[in-house]
Amino acid sequence: MPNREVLKHHAGLVDQMATKLGVDLQQSAIDGDVSLDELSEAVLRCTGCANPAHCEGYLKQSGQVDKTPEYCRNQELLGKLIP
Repeated sequence: MPNREVLKHHAGLVDQMATKLGVDLQQSAIDGDVSLDELSEAVLRCTGCANPAHCEGYLKQSGQVDKTPEYCRNQELLGKLIP
C-alpha cells in the first residue's frame, strides 16, 4: 500500500485531471455518477502509473482537454464522467 504522501499526491493528480476534462468529481459523487469506492480505486490506479511526471506536465497546459493521455490508468472512468 502506498504511503499517505503518495496517496495525497495521486489524489491531487486524479482531481486535476478531472478538472482539466471539465469534470467536477465532488459533484459527480453527489449526483451518483461515481462512488467514493470508485474514486478511491482511481487514486490507487494512479499510484501505479509509470508517467506521473509527464502527467504533471500535461496538467500544466493551459485550457481544458477533451481526453486523458493514452497512458492514463483512469481513462475509462474519467471518460464516462466528461459532460
